[in-house]
Amino acid sequence: MVQLVFLGTAGSSAVVSKQLRASGGIVMRMDDLQFHLDPGPGALLKAKEYGVNLHHTTAVLVSHCHINHCNDLNVVVDAMTHGGIEHRGVVLGSKSVLQHYGESHPVLTYHHQGLLERIIPLEKSHKIGIELIEINALSVDHTDETAIGFKFFFPKFTLSYTGDTAFSEELVQQLSGTDILILNVPYPGNKAEGKNLDTESAIKIISQVRPRLAIITHFGLEMLKADPLNEAREIQRITGVQTIAAQDGLIVSPGSYGKYKSPIKGYS
Repeated sequence: MVQLVFLGTAGSSAVVSKQLRASGGIVMRMDDLQFHLDPGPGALLKAKEYGVNLHHTTAVLVSHCHINHCNDLNVVVDAMTHGGIEHRGVVLGSKSVLQHYGESHPVLTYHHQGLLERIIPLEKSHKIGIELIEINALSVDHTDETAIGFKFFFPKFTLSYTGDTAFSEELVQQLSGTDILILNVPYPGNKAEGKNLDTESAIKIISQVRPRLAIITHFGLEMLKADPLNEAREIQRITGVQTIAAQDGLIVSPGSYGKYKSPIKGYS
């Protein structure tokens, strides 16, 4: 069984810094495989709170170098390897996270690079495999020009996580065939700024991709004021696609395409 655990749904720096929503990323579990997407601030704390053992992590995937996506990368690697006692695990990510890029240094420290089995910088449209799972790097359009999204081909379904991006036809084409679509939507209505998605652009993507289930997350301050649940309902009303507004601690079983549970009141 595949399971998604949302260790946080914070998007903008204002929401992250005030911890109005948690920012620990998303964990995907399938049998003995565990993937951690974009471990932002508080990943260790929220993993413990929601019953996720980070030592079981197979791979950490980081979409780009902004702090709300990569802040806890090194501590997650430390937990995954028991501080280097076990030389194991994979980190995949954009060049800005794993290499010197422009004037920036790698987010992953040299010490933690030495604890891992493999480090794989990914460019847009690259493909790799981890056991039975094929992972494609999606072409996204964000202020970090090396940013990528991830498309996972599981044995029985396909899941895509866009990371931070503006709308583009190229991205929509690459999302084709996605069953479970996770979109980072920091803004409500048509208020997107800084190469990000808003509700209007999420509707455009979902209408064309037609996933079995869409999940919006990564909320900014304006989105929280508008209420992500209301925005998700509007997306579902217009597209006809089942749409969930993620909440901290939400657990989703993608194989059932919509049967989900959460410790937070409002979901059942």
